[in-house]
Amino acid sequence: MQDEELDQFCINTIRLLAVDMVEKAKSGHPGLPMGAAVIAYVLWTKVMRHNPVNPDWPGRDRFILSAGHGSALLYSLLYLTGYDLPLKELMNFRQWGSKTPGHPEYGHTAGVETTTGPLGQGFANGVGMAIAERYLANHFNRPGHSIIDYFTYVICSDGDLMEGVSAEAASIAGHLRLGKLICLYDDNRISIEGPTDLAFTESVQKRFESYGWQVIEIDGNDIESVVSALLLAQKETGKPSLIKARTHIAYGSPNKQDTAAAHGEPLGEAEIRVTKERFGFSPDKSFYVPNEALAHFRKVAEHGKQAESEWQTKFEAYAKDYPELAEELKRAVSGHLPQNWVNSLPVFPAGELMATRAASGKILNSIVSKLPLLVGGSADLAPSTFTYLKGYCDFGPDSFGCPNFHFGVREHAMGAIINGMAISNMLIPYASAFLVFSDYMRPALRLASIMDVASIFVFTHDSIALGEDGPTHQPIEQLISLRAIPNLTVIRPADANETVAAWRIAIERRKPIAIILTRQKVPVLDPACFPVAGGVARGAYVLADSDGDPDLILIATGSEVHLALAARKRLSDRDIQARVVSMPSWELFYEQSRDYRDQVLPPDIKARLAIEAGASLGWSQWVGDAGDVIGIDRFGASAPGSVLLEHYGFTVPKIVARALLLIEKAEIQVL
Repeated sequence: MQDEELDQFCINTIRLLAVDMVEKAKSGHPGLPMGAAVIAYVLWTKVMRHNPVNPDWPGRDRFILSAGHGSALLYSLLYLTGYDLPLKELMNFRQWGSKTPGHPEYGHTAGVETTTGPLGQGFANGVGMAIAERYLANHFNRPGHSIIDYFTYVICSDGDLMEGVSAEAASIAGHLRLGKLICLYDDNRISIEGPTDLAFTESVQKRFESYGWQVIEIDGNDIESVVSALLLAQKETGKPSLIKARTHIAYGSPNKQDTAAAHGEPLGEAEIRVTKERFGFSPDKSFYVPNEALAHFRKVAEHGKQAESEWQTKFEAYAKDYPELAEELKRAVSGHLPQNWVNSLPVFPAGELMATRAASGKILNSIVSKLPLLVGGSADLAPSTFTYLKGYCDFGPDSFGCPNFHFGVREHAMGAIINGMAISNMLIPYASAFLVFSDYMRPALRLASIMDVASIFVFTHDSIALGEDGPTHQPIEQLISLRAIPNLTVIRPADANETVAAWRIAIERRKPIAIILTRQKVPVLDPACFPVAGGVARGAYVLADSDGDPDLILIATGSEVHLALAARKRLSDRDIQARVVSMPSWELFYEQSRDYRDQVLPPDIKARLAIEAGASLGWSQWVGDAGDVIGIDRFGASAPGSVLLEHYGFTVPKIVARALLLIEKAEIQVL
């Protein structure tokens, strides 16, 4: 078989495996895999550097199927090129317990670099991966030693490019001149409702050129054109590249090609028969992989092993010349932190008034010298979120080795980009914004949590206490909405020293974290008197206790902890014994043993009052049916923060009054 004929044979094998997967599952998206098979085949077998035997090899190129609904394409490639994904898993597509879920899932299937499906997210993750490559290359590489040197490839769809997050991400990628980011745009011009020109008639080429991208237009079914475009994109070091590949959805299907019907439903038995006949395959065989095609695909693994071996030889020479950097790189790849980095964490003196956002800024600036892979920034809010690393340079097109990032007013892309940076498994990335704008980042927050990657989200201006900006900027429902996301650890520290503990957890936990911080100043707790460090790590702890069994438990988070402490003193003057529990993290408290949770919140103490300047929803699990909550279940208003707190009931007298009512109620129930 001639090379050109073999290539086409292999491409059709990809197409028909995808078709059979979707047909057997009776659900899925056959159109994209059939249409994009040529560009994917060329990339995976002729251009991209990867080793199926070792999917985590640091020197590999990265691949993202941003159009994650076409997952059957990726699974076909993974199986055929020799990743740990046997054919039986393709036969179990979209079924319980399989390694081939409906959309690609990071950490679930070997070779899947990121979780995709929500359109645009993978594209933005790719920008983050390309940023990570540039930062790590500048940090580790030395003259004659290019240890970090990989491309990030993305296959995206019309739908990806319609989503706003991809516009945000493409804009910053062009500004940063990320020349090692190459996106193959599967321009099939069909979406679920029909032709894309129902709603999408812009010039994608002109848009991306205006962003500062190189745009290359090709016929996506011409192998040589795809090869040439990819090589041209690799040569362009000063711009990211968009290869606009004109394709045809469900290519080869006589009756479904170029129709919306092929997007998200099986072709059907009759259509599959005629399609297979058209490609020269037996219509009576499902999941058929010709031996000649499989042998050709498996050569990818041989080339990958050779490429990794060559990289390892380079690394050994690098380690000989730069042993300390080599050790740092190995430590970073393994996910380990530098020794004794915790010694750089500050301890704040008791009694000082300090906003927790300000404390967070001091903490970041204290630890960055010990954590050179700590990088991040804000969505144009660093002066307000206090996340700028003083004395350090700004990451930019001419300064890729700098840890300060300016994401611009692009919250959604910022979240998705730091997810891509976190997937490097070497960087410690953070992103900051006002808490109310976490809503703009929610898809990225959710995906960080699904993937369980170490993205750190810093949210400041955490309540109505921010004041005059009014209800549009005052978070109410955001805290509980973040707590509702599985795998996301939310920490709302009470003071500067609880903030220190929160940052230590964020750095060491290596999981998605949201740290919620105040704009207003709050007193600094004395770590010599209060078990702050260990308490925060357990999610909730007894901050101040009664002499004997408490009559009442006051539970609070963040700035409201100080109100609880003051209310406890007032109650003590009335001979009422109150315990104050600081509960910075519900999630960490959930993780503790039942015995510990019962020690902090004894089941027989029914009089419990929770105090938090946010929605009261969810607090019933901690206060019980007999307890009460001082929260906010309506929007804020424009006024000075102190005025708002008084009007909304966050004053010591009002807390004491609610506490007395609880105790009275408990006494009546006893009688």
